[in-house]
Amino acid sequence: MNKKRSDCPISCSLEMWGDKWSLLIIRDLMIKKECTYGDFLKANEKIATNILASRLQNLVENGIIDKKNHPDNKLKFHYFLTEKGIDLIPLIVEINLWSDKYMTIPDDRKKLVEDIKKDKEKFIERAKAYLSN
Repeated sequence: MNKKRSDCPISCSLEMWGDKWSLLIIRDLMIKKECTYGDFLKANEKIATNILASRLQNLVENGIIDKKNHPDNKLKFHYFLTEKGIDLIPLIVEINLWSDKYMTIPDDRKKLVEDIKKDKEKFIERAKAYLSN
């Protein structure tokens, strides 16, 4: 991990996962459980290959994600959230709730937000259990 710019917990956390692309990688792993490099490239946001490689490396170095060999292709990896990454679920949940309050969210995300609103704690528990197995 790089030298910290500050001892502020918010600043230190944001250095690990706080840019747009890192959060979108984390989002994809929370939804799909594991992804390949190619899966991330197919996302609607169209991340550039150099940025993707950099963000994946940073997230691995900071212990938020890890990778394992792809079962069918030794040149590919599956990326997945570590326990440290799974512990970001409440943050992602709150971002979704904030977005729902202040923005128009796409129809395909409305069900997710409605599920969160019904019972946030239960939603978080289920998501953690899903990603921990």
